[in-house]
Amino acid sequence: MNTLLLPHRFKKVGWLLLAITTILYILTIVNNDLTDWKAPVFAICIDELLGEHKWFVWQDTEIIQTVMGVLFIVGGLLVSFSKEPIEDEFIGKLRLSSWMWAVGLNYILLIFAFLFVYGTAFLSVMIYGMFTVLIIFILRFNFILFQNKRQTKHEE
Repeated sequence: MNTLLLPHRFKKVGWLLLAITTILYILTIVNNDLTDWKAPVFAICIDELLGEHKWFVWQDTEIIQTVMGVLFIVGGLLVSFSKEPIEDEFIGKLRLSSWMWAVGLNYILLIFAFLFVYGTAFLSVMIYGMFTVLIIFILRFNFILFQNKRQTKHEE
């Protein structure tokens, strides 16, 4: 199977970005003052709740959430789409299987949210839902890989 994967060295950069954004996210939960950093950003569309609808404007916004979201997604993609040191058929099947699990479980969680979460909490669930496919894939792929390596060591 011919797949377009990044070289293995990108995986280390991805893990670093994931670690930095996770620590930054925990710090923003502990210290709300971190989210007060505002910066002008270019927006294609702004639809304020009780305001006007604007297109292609500069907007002052809390930049820390934007930076964390982008860095987390980039880190997750680097980890997910980087080759393993030994990229064989087992790794390819595990990669595909893990993506299927991640997408399937993500939609099960989404159905659960549609049925049982309402109001502004639903918006939070949808925001976190953007990241769950990557998180589930990374967790399952690495867990199965770890189990397989451990089992192989015991057989030797």
